[in-house]
Amino acid sequence: MAIIVTGASGLLGTALTEALRAEGREVVRLVRRPARGPGEVSWRPGERLSGLDALEGAEAAVHLAGASIGDRRWSEAYKRELVTSRVDSTRTLVGALRELSSPPEVLLSASGVDFYGDTGDREIDESAGKGAGFLADLCGRWEGEAVRAEEAGVRTVLLRSGLVLSKRGGALGRVLPLFRMGLGAPLGSGRQYWSWITVADWVGAVLHLIREREVRGPVNLTSPSPVTNTEFTRTLAKAVGRSAMPIPVPAFALSLGLGEFARAGLLPSHRVLPGRLADSGYRFAHTRLDAALSAVL
Repeated sequence: MAIIVTGASGLLGTALTEALRAEGREVVRLVRRPARGPGEVSWRPGERLSGLDALEGAEAAVHLAGASIGDRRWSEAYKRELVTSRVDSTRTLVGALRELSSPPEVLLSASGVDFYGDTGDREIDESAGKGAGFLADLCGRWEGEAVRAEEAGVRTVLLRSGLVLSKRGGALGRVLPLFRMGLGAPLGSGRQYWSWITVADWVGAVLHLIREREVRGPVNLTSPSPVTNTEFTRTLAKAVGRSAMPIPVPAFALSLGLGEFARAGLLPSHRVLPGRLADSGYRFAHTRLDAALSAVL
């Protein structure tokens, strides 16, 4: 049975698709251009999905589509795109799944630890409620569309991902050149917690959650060892053989340079633990940041 993947050309979608194909699994990619073969279905998020025959009887759907959070400064127009690219695409996909006579057994829909808002130094798991702020509200709306798949009998898992470590892209990929030049520095107070996970563990967790039929609802995709931004900075600098800058980048300077994204995406603290993932029996490949960065780099 096939695995349906949206956002398959992104960092995580590419890694997941490669892993599935390495296992000999069939992948059906939902793409925003004309389909180029039987393994693709063209779609436009926000419009009714055609080509439903290719989705019938699929084993799982993994929904990763959405505009990048940190690729550009947030204008009001781009904030609307961040919302619509997630909410509308999820509504479209779930609507299509509800039309199928044989829908996938499980929908795994992307979300983020931003759901919890700024949690300070408190350790939290999936039992914590939604926090405040633009990203928390975005995650809430995003997840609200995804869980409608349960009405069609589709087990739904909400993938609340932390900072994904990859040298190919994402936040780590963007800051690596600075750290390799010896320009890495803590951000703001440096006391805010960052919850992280390697791409290998992210993919491994998704494959695990496809198989674990008793798991549904929110699942934190983070390592068991969140660290402060200061510790992250020092560990990354050491991993590339350089020293971190002794003076942190002030919060006001980050806000001037990056706007609202700095205040909402870089400075809040997320000390998030993978409670449900651990309880379901997943075994992490990387639990220590230093070893994880060595593996990634």
